Amino acid sequence: MKLITYEHEGQIGIGAVRDEQVISLSAVALDMLAFIATGPAGLAQAHALVDAATVTIPLASVRLLAPIPAPRRNIMCLGLNYAEHVAESYTTRGRQVQLPETPVIFTKATTAVNGPYAGIPLDPAVTGELDWEAELALVIGQVGKNISREAALSHVFGYMVLNDVTARDLQTRGKQYFKGKSLDGCCPMGPWIVTADELPNLSNLRVTSRVNGLTKQDGNTSQMIFDVPTIIAYLSLGMTLLPGDIISTGTPSGVGFARTPPEFLQPGDIVECEVEGIGTIRNKIVST
Repeated sequence: MKLITYEHEGQIGIGAVRDEQVISLSAVALDMLAFIATGPAGLAQAHALVDAATVTIPLASVRLLAPIPAPRRNIMCLGLNYAEHVAESYTTRGRQVQLPETPVIFTKATTAVNGPYAGIPLDPAVTGELDWEAELALVIGQVGKNISREAALSHVFGYMVLNDVTARDLQTRGKQYFKGKSLDGCCPMGPWIVTADELPNLSNLRVTSRVNGLTKQDGNTSQMIFDVPTIIAYLSLGMTLLPGDIISTGTPSGVGFARTPPEFLQPGDIVECEVEGIGTIRNKIVST
C-alpha cells in the first residue's frame, strides 16, 4: 500500500492511495504514528477498507503532507554510505579517501520535516550553500533492540523518498553535521510510505535527483557500503528503535558542493528526488 498524510477541505487525515484515488483510513487511526502502532492488525484493517471502498477522494484534490509530519524524535541519517560519494566528499575537501568501517550516523531535527511538494525555505542571511541529497528512507514498524541482520527487515514498516537538504557552509564551519542538516523545512519526504511488503528487494533501486530538470545524482542502492539490514542492526545495538522512527540511508554521488564549479540551490529552483519503486518528491526553493 501507499500510505499518506493529507489535507482535504481543511481537515488532516491519513489514507491509502489506489488508482489516483485516496481512501480514508480514519477508521483505523487518526494519524500515521498511531496507525503504525496498530501493527499487523491495523494493516489488515486498512487492506480491508481499501478493498471495500466505494467512497474515495481524487488524489489531485488533496495536499500531501510529510507521511509523518511530526516524528517523535529526530530523523536518523547515514553519512558517507556510497563509495563514490565518499570519494567526491573527501577529494573536494583535500582529504585522503577512506571508506568508513562503521556507519556514520547523524540526526536531523524534527522541525526540518517538510512535505513532498512544499517549498524549501532559503534565508540568504543563514546560508548561501544549500545542497541536495536524494535518499531512500525507511520507517520502523516494530520496537526492537539489538536486532540481528537476519531479523532487521521484519522491523521495517515501509519506505519513503527523502531529500537530506544541507547547508554546506554551516556544516563546514560547525565541523559537525547537525546544524547544517537541521534548518527548518530542509527534510522533505514522501510522497507516501510504501509498505515493506511491496519492496521486498532493496538491493537494486535507482536513486536520482534533478535540479530544474537536469539530472544531478544517478545512483543505486546496490552501491551502499552498509545495506539496510546492517544499518538497522547497528543502530539498534544497545539502543531501542521505536515504531515511527525514520532512518535515511545515505546519498549517492553528484551533490552540489563536490561539483566543478560547486553548485548550490537558488530561489526558484525545482529539486526532485526519486527512488525507484517508491516515487518522486518535488520541492521549490523559496526565498524567506
